[in-house]
Amino acid sequence: MIRIGNASGFYGDRFSAWREMLDGGQLDVLTGDYLAELTMLILGRDRLKDPSLGYARTFLRQMEDCLGTAADRGVRIVTNAGGLNPAGLAAALTALADRLGLRTRIGYVTGDAVDHPGALVANAYLGAFGIASCLTAGADVVVTGRVTDASLVVGPAIAHFGWDRADLDALAGATVAGHILECGAQATGGNFSFFTELPDGGRRPGFPVAEVHADGSSVITKHPGTGGAVTVDTVTAQLVYEVGAPAYLGPDVVTHLDTVTLTPDGPDRVRVSGVRGTPPPPTLKVGVNTIGGYRNAMTFVLGGLDIDAKAALVRTQLEDAVGKDGLEFVLTRTEDGALLLAHIRDGDPKRAGRRFSAAAVELALASYPGCTLTTPPGDATPYGAFTSATVPQCPHLAIHPDGTAVAIPPPPKCKEGSLPMQNPITGGPSLHPGRGVGARSGDKGSDANVGVWARSDHAYAALRGWLTTERFTQLLPETAGLDVERYELPNLRAVNFVVRGLLAGNLVDPQAKGLGERLRARIAESA
Repeated sequence: MIRIGNASGFYGDRFSAWREMLDGGQLDVLTGDYLAELTMLILGRDRLKDPSLGYARTFLRQMEDCLGTAADRGVRIVTNAGGLNPAGLAAALTALADRLGLRTRIGYVTGDAVDHPGALVANAYLGAFGIASCLTAGADVVVTGRVTDASLVVGPAIAHFGWDRADLDALAGATVAGHILECGAQATGGNFSFFTELPDGGRRPGFPVAEVHADGSSVITKHPGTGGAVTVDTVTAQLVYEVGAPAYLGPDVVTHLDTVTLTPDGPDRVRVSGVRGTPPPPTLKVGVNTIGGYRNAMTFVLGGLDIDAKAALVRTQLEDAVGKDGLEFVLTRTEDGALLLAHIRDGDPKRAGRRFSAAAVELALASYPGCTLTTPPGDATPYGAFTSATVPQCPHLAIHPDGTAVAIPPPPKCKEGSLPMQNPITGGPSLHPGRGVGARSGDKGSDANVGVWARSDHAYAALRGWLTTERFTQLLPETAGLDVERYELPNLRAVNFVVRGLLAGNLVDPQAKGLGERLRARIAESA
């Protein structure tokens, strides 16, 4: 087998995780995922200021402390921290290694940039064979731009086992392992519905490790003595995160999530098996980021009597001061009163900037009794609009440590893959699933997904029959009138909902991170 760990789930994750993972136990490969859709926008803005940037600079600071340790312990590093400039990060790493007196062999993968009218950045989600090519050529570190998150795990497995394009089930199994690892501590008890049951209460979960085998099956675990837990529940929670239909499209394989089987394999060990794969589609997903405009926000604290009237006064005063266009308000009740979020979006950075925030501060002595704001005035910040497109599968480049550029061809005879649906567990529609269901939610551009799972076959029979699309929209009224897709994952005892367009303009939960917990609460309230 090959032991692959993860030390980063996003740009800004726990800085010390690389050190913790290198010191905590045996590994063959350590990966780091830095590229959310928002990150690509941030890196695009960096590159506008300085064309030599466009990569995750945090990774360089982490390697200052860890590159030598990884070399001493024979741990290879694979990361997408290259962002929009993998060649630039590879060069910076080479300079760092030279300064540290290390002979580190660095390869990188490029070719994901796509021309798209009006875009700040547009990048295709590449697959894993470029990573594998660099590792096979002897790279100690492989840097990529925009590849699928799971490719960081699939690539090392391809190189280790010698898989080719025809090993679809193995590729699919490794893709599942990669999807479980990609968000770091979310697989070990982070953001977990049943966090109060964790040994440490979820205080400091460790980062996950996948022991991947030659057939693509794996065991998910973590280093001994680290926090959190690895259970069927924690792994299920990550599996239903930011997915849509059971046929999970990827550049190298279509992974059928309804074939995944999870079984306990000892303390903090979960075996992942039975995953089936079919040929990948003829196209690649492209993430397109544009500058949507500028935004700003100020929050008023409302207490005492007449909360609604106080909020209405602030609204009127701000609309008089800066105009109604792009101005939005969200009133959130608290135990002692309420918070009024005043938010503005505009194409003019001056109107959305100090003109708006200063107007809010000027109300301090001229508005409702007890007027208080939580922050001083601030400037506007640009915000992005993320959409997706497709391009035909196309070759890209793996740059080996010796500088050789190797073309990675697209998969042959690409076509849409499908498998027969498994027989679902049936349940009576009148059964309520009770309080013992977990949920995990997330975003993909303007869409949101909510995966809901049960902890027993009996509970799943009730969940499947009770939680229809109609009841889902009743429990979450903000989803009413939107296109809601419902998918069943019987092997995981889960139901997944995808809500199209929910996050367009959402102020309170713009990445749908809390949507699953709100649904759980309303399921419990309806019992």
